[in-house]
Amino acid sequence: MKQNFILFLFLISNAVSAQTPVPEMISVLGGRFTMGSNSNDFKFDEKSTPTHTVTVSDFKMAKTETTVAQYRAFCKATGRKMPGWGLMADGKWESDNHPIVNVSFDEANAYCNWLSKKTGKKYRLPTEAEWEYAARGGKKSRGYKYSGGDDPKEVAWFSDTGGLDQAVGHKRPNELGLYDMSGNVYEWCNDWYGDYTAKAQFNPRGPASGVYRVTRGGGSINSYVACHVANRSFAKPDIRYFICGFRVVLVQ
Repeated sequence: MKQNFILFLFLISNAVSAQTPVPEMISVLGGRFTMGSNSNDFKFDEKSTPTHTVTVSDFKMAKTETTVAQYRAFCKATGRKMPGWGLMADGKWESDNHPIVNVSFDEANAYCNWLSKKTGKKYRLPTEAEWEYAARGGKKSRGYKYSGGDDPKEVAWFSDTGGLDQAVGHKRPNELGLYDMSGNVYEWCNDWYGDYTAKAQFNPRGPASGVYRVTRGGGSINSYVACHVANRSFAKPDIRYFICGFRVVLVQ
């Protein structure tokens, strides 16, 4: 009887996955790292100072930014309209393998909640600490300036693309196998934006409240400087930005 029940759950899970484009997830083993940058770093960002020691727990992160196809499934299931802007470099609108853009933090968060309900798993947006830890390569980090290398042209889409975002997963991945953590589109993080402190932290979640949410990674309209793994940015959570998308994490 127990074996039949387990088989039933397995079949149901597979049926849900077949109907819902579930992001491919990469396991990120938790650990300790130095978050932020300082004046000795290449093109350091003053918003990313002071450097401080952060420890994060295990989690899984989507291999790529959330795609148009994945977000379209959410819109169809919930009766939402797809974002109105989506002109891609190949001349097509809303190409399935491009990152979804022009979605607010609130909409990205709603997608995570929907995906969690559909799959019975806990998806959410990454904390800023999780995002930077993963971008740096986690425990496999080689200390690169950008996510996956020191040459931005090898790992990131930035202003040399003419300001247009590109299909996901075509540049070199980082040490964990994550694509486009530097460049292509900015990515929403779960934290309210706030100044750093030098105090060591464990699984930091950012301020309790604020005006802006953190965005990370740089984008195709920016200089390669914005693609540095420590570079910080922020945006209002209820506004859509044509160069801002997101990727999800999966937690226990």
